[in-house]
Amino acid sequence: MPMYDPAQIARTREPFDFHEFAPFNNASIAVFRGDGVEVSDWEMHPDTDELLMVISGSVTVEILTETDSIDHHLVAGQFVVVPRGLWHRHRDVNDLIEMYLTPGESLESTGSDPRAHL
Repeated sequence: MPMYDPAQIARTREPFDFHEFAPFNNASIAVFRGDGVEVSDWEMHPDTDELLMVISGSVTVEILTETDSIDHHLVAGQFVVVPRGLWHRHRDVNDLIEMYLTPGESLESTGSDPRAHL
């Protein structure tokens, strides 16, 4: 059974270069590194929740509900579970290494409010 060191692997990647470690049930466990990005594109998973965990650095994960926008400021050791069907994006990415578990489909949007386009 292999062992993984997400922080070490992520440090060898270019910013926002994703690395998948292994399948996990119907999902994959992966890591990425990012720095100096003010805001990413929106994404949404219509059929499943997503786990985002900060290994090092910091990030704000913005999640859109039906009527609001909620910011989660995360630092090393913290995580958030993004509920299925909610648009979310990364803001204020600072020397970030993030591990994530994303089962299911992923949709993306570059719009200012992707809820308006559904």
